[in-house]
Amino acid sequence: MAFITKKDRSKERFSLLLLDLEEHYFEQHTAYNLTSRGPVANRRSSGSLKICSKSVIFEPDDAVQPILKIYLIKEENVVAPYKYERTKVTFQLEAPGKTEDVVQMLLQLHRASCLDKQGDQTAMVAAILQSRLARTCFDKNSFQHVTEIPHMECVAEMVSPLVTNAGHICITDCNLYFQPMNSYPDSVVQIGLHSVKRIYKRRHGLRPLGLEVFCTENDLCSDIYLKFYNTKERDELYYYIATFLENHIVECTAESYMLQWQRGHISNYQYLLHLNNLADRSVNDLSQYPVFPWVISDYSSTELDLLNPASFRDLSKPIGALNTERLERLLERYRDMPEPRFMYGSHYSSPGYVLFYLVRVAPEHMLCLQNGRFDNADRMFNSVGETWKNCLEGGTDFKELIPEFYGSDGSFLKNLLGLNLGRRQGGGRVEKVELPPWASDPDDFLEKMRLALESQYVSEHLHEWIDLVFGYKQRGCEAVAAHNVFHPVTYEGGVDCDSIEDPDHKIAMLTQILEFGQTPRQLFVTPHPQRITPRFHNLSATPSLSSSELSPVSPSMESFEDLTEESKKMAWSNMNKLALQSCHKIHKEAVTGIAALSSCLMLPDDKIVVCSSWDNNVYFYSIAYGRRQDTLMGHDDAVSHICWRDDKLYTASWDSTVKVFSISPGWINLNLVNTLDLSPAGTLLATGTKEGTLTLWDIANPLPLNQLTCHSGKIHQVAFSPDSRHILSVGEDSCLAVTDVQTGMLIATVHAELEQRCLCWDGNTVLSGGMSGDLSVWDLLSSKVIHKIPAAHSGAVTCMWMNEQCSSIITGGVDKQIILWKPEY
Repeated sequence: MAFITKKDRSKERFSLLLLDLEEHYFEQHTAYNLTSRGPVANRRSSGSLKICSKSVIFEPDDAVQPILKIYLIKEENVVAPYKYERTKVTFQLEAPGKTEDVVQMLLQLHRASCLDKQGDQTAMVAAILQSRLARTCFDKNSFQHVTEIPHMECVAEMVSPLVTNAGHICITDCNLYFQPMNSYPDSVVQIGLHSVKRIYKRRHGLRPLGLEVFCTENDLCSDIYLKFYNTKERDELYYYIATFLENHIVECTAESYMLQWQRGHISNYQYLLHLNNLADRSVNDLSQYPVFPWVISDYSSTELDLLNPASFRDLSKPIGALNTERLERLLERYRDMPEPRFMYGSHYSSPGYVLFYLVRVAPEHMLCLQNGRFDNADRMFNSVGETWKNCLEGGTDFKELIPEFYGSDGSFLKNLLGLNLGRRQGGGRVEKVELPPWASDPDDFLEKMRLALESQYVSEHLHEWIDLVFGYKQRGCEAVAAHNVFHPVTYEGGVDCDSIEDPDHKIAMLTQILEFGQTPRQLFVTPHPQRITPRFHNLSATPSLSSSELSPVSPSMESFEDLTEESKKMAWSNMNKLALQSCHKIHKEAVTGIAALSSCLMLPDDKIVVCSSWDNNVYFYSIAYGRRQDTLMGHDDAVSHICWRDDKLYTASWDSTVKVFSISPGWINLNLVNTLDLSPAGTLLATGTKEGTLTLWDIANPLPLNQLTCHSGKIHQVAFSPDSRHILSVGEDSCLAVTDVQTGMLIATVHAELEQRCLCWDGNTVLSGGMSGDLSVWDLLSSKVIHKIPAAHSGAVTCMWMNEQCSSIITGGVDKQIILWKPEY
């Protein structure tokens, strides 16, 4: 499972999970437990004595003997269901010189436990902890290399599910080290900086103190999770690692992952993992464990039909709103509730829900959370179908799923440890989880769950669930309209614990928040775009049919359009192998446009060339006679861009207008339009202004569909993707910005080293020309330059043209040259 330790510690009996919540383990000593009972030979047993903030734990070397835990509490603090008896326990340290120090330590901790207020107890224990950390420092003998140069040292805690462990951090020019104060589970944890793949800042206990480090591509399991005592030290360590690894890792945003997901480059499962990571969800923090949706609604059929929409849950609604009758009862209570109001009294993700699913593989965590007891047998995770039914009908059960339901390890559905989890009311023992009739075993169940998650239906509707959990329907009026309102303490910023002066009240509030569950950090504030999903053939209905029988056209009769698309793909795959064909210096000034882009185009009859000019005019030239045929004086300032579509001429000018010329001209008032582009179908128009505003227009109706400021300065060029789903723009702010056409949402921003002036793209790969004269090939999905042609021009590349087959490229620049390029195959 995700958070089970990577080291096999099956032979060790002691665990930090034996500590109470918020209890610290300070140190251990070799000691003897002396008793006056039993045979003389058994009255002196050796073992390890652990000094903790609320107790003393003795782990005998003899595995047959039980571990002893002696609480440092006064009598009136004892609460049910535990029974405490006054028992004299005598320990003798193997090193007698340490006895006085241990006694003084225990006296301090006992005084803390005797304080009346829990807040005072916590404060005194924290002071003792900080004092002990301050008296020690990182042992540099643990360095892997004697030549390592330390950069920073501080104290922090290593976080794992339900527990933390204090110690010292040291980061050098080669490694990140954590040295636990108690040397548990190891004397030092070492991570090579060259092996780090990703780092994430984390919110821990509602405060920005966490840092999680990943050394593998697996987004679910990190190598270390650290909690600092102040944000400044956390950020210093974060930025040092990020700077050191700037050539090895790229900081991906939710928007960049969204673009990859939309275009099918990452799966639904991978995308959800990325979003969980970016929203502070971690397998090391059970109050913020990664959350995944229920996607299947059919747990009773013998066959699961993934082509039937009725087999799936409505992803546009939260769990609590799926049952209309229950929702009405909840809304009635909500309307009568005083502020702050909420619709659901429990959350969709909490430590209890996570361990509800994982109790068979993490029983010690459940025992730690529930004071040494398993839950009632009838309330345990006994059946997938029963759990789904209770989520639909239960008055307080609104839980979603966890990533393990879409993974490959089905052990959480089995009782491989042979745990005694009790008997149900019917008398049967709680063993493995009962699966739906359509699943033959746990492996089959998980495989079908994965197929469901990646299915056509879920791919088309997953963005609706993302809106609820990570997006714009998470808060505010949209959340109310979507029936998606949870208790205020679950939201980031809902409670400012630092402003609570009463220590007891603060601790109670933190405990409530951590145990109740937390809503993910909000990643999107506008509607999430839908995934681009191709329609697949229904293969399951006729599995014996060959591909030629399913296709209306045989492979030998492949359409010309298909061949053209293949040739385009091949051309773009070789765009990093551009070869210069010819170079011509035929202009007196800088080249401002080539063929059908910014300033020159040929009409469909191939007889007239139309050119826009900086003198505010549009000129029509006759090819046959080699002279100007007509002049259109349609603007009050320079004409910066022209397009031709369906017998209409579109002109953009610095006089703040775009005009459409046909039998009678029409116009759209804009603000200093600098560039425009028509969608491949000719139904949409995109314009970019000097102020950095991108506007999307419907050609049939001269009113803006969407408008946003995506650049901090002039937009040099805008271009639709071939499928018209996205618009790419470049501006003088040195950014490449991708905008979703459907929602008008900025979904990716890539920062270039230098300003880019012009571009061509296929939806994934970009060829751009920059101010330095370089040509750059970009992979938008990784936000990286994958190839560069330096000094293609001796000055800024100002314009670029590509033929329909993507096999020829012409660039123009301020050096007055036009250059012909071709990809080499």
